[in-house]
Amino acid sequence: MARVLLAGESWISQSTHYKGFDSFSSTTFETGADHFIAAAASQGIEIEQMYAHDVPGKFPRTLEALSAYDVVILSDIGYNSFVLPNEVWLRGQRTDNPLVALAEWTRAGGGLMMAGGYLSFQGFQARANFARSPIEDVLPVDLLTSDDRAEAPQGAVCKLVADDHEIAKAWTGAAPQLLGYNVVTPKADAQVVATVDEDVLIATREVGAGRSLVWTSDIGPHWCPTEFLEWDGFAPLVGAMLEWLGAERAS
Repeated sequence: MARVLLAGESWISQSTHYKGFDSFSSTTFETGADHFIAAAASQGIEIEQMYAHDVPGKFPRTLEALSAYDVVILSDIGYNSFVLPNEVWLRGQRTDNPLVALAEWTRAGGGLMMAGGYLSFQGFQARANFARSPIEDVLPVDLLTSDDRAEAPQGAVCKLVADDHEIAKAWTGAAPQLLGYNVVTPKADAQVVATVDEDVLIATREVGAGRSLVWTSDIGPHWCPTEFLEWDGFAPLVGAMLEWLGAERAS
C-alpha cells in the first residue's frame, strides 16, 4: 500500500475571556484536514497526518527518510516550520534542510502536492514564504513574492479546462463555488487542469522521474465551504489527484 503524508493543516488557538472584573484563558487544538482525509479514505487511500506543531522536529529531513513515502502533501504550513527546527533556532547548529531533500525526492520519483491556505505558497502577508525556496523549482507553478490571497466571499467559479487529463475523469458536473485561493502562475511545462475565477486551481507537472501538483484553495473551510466538501465530485477528485501523484488504492 502506498504511503501518503500530509504535513500541516492544524493549529492551536488561545482565547482570553473577560467576565466583568475577572478573566481567564483557554486553548483549543483544531485540524482542517478531516474532510480531505475522509474523502481520500472513501477512495481507498489512507493518509497519515503530521500536525503543524510536529513538523519542525519530525518532518523527514533526508532523501532516505522521505523514501518511506510515495506522496507528500504540504497544506497550510509555512517555510519556517521546515527550516527552523530546534537545532537551528535554539542551538545554532547545522542540520539537513528538508525542503532540499523534498525537491530531490520529487525529482527521484516522489509525488509532491501543495494545497492552498494562509500559510501555503506565499500566503497571508507573504508569511508562508515558499517563493525562492527549494521546492518552488519542482512545483508546477511560480509564486508571487507578496501576499497572494484572493479572497472571494461572493464565491469564485471553478472550471475544468483540461478534459483529457487523468484527473478530469473524476470531475463530475458543475463544482460548487470556492471562497478564496492563492494566486500562482503556471510554469511553461505545467498543465492547468482546472481554474478558479480564471486563475489556477489545479495544475500538474512531470518533474524528472516524479510528479507535482497544486490545489490552490483550502482542503477544508474556510475557502473550501461545506457545499464543496459535500459535492459528490469532491471525494473522487481527491482520489484522482492523489492517484495521479502515485497513491495506489488500498483495495
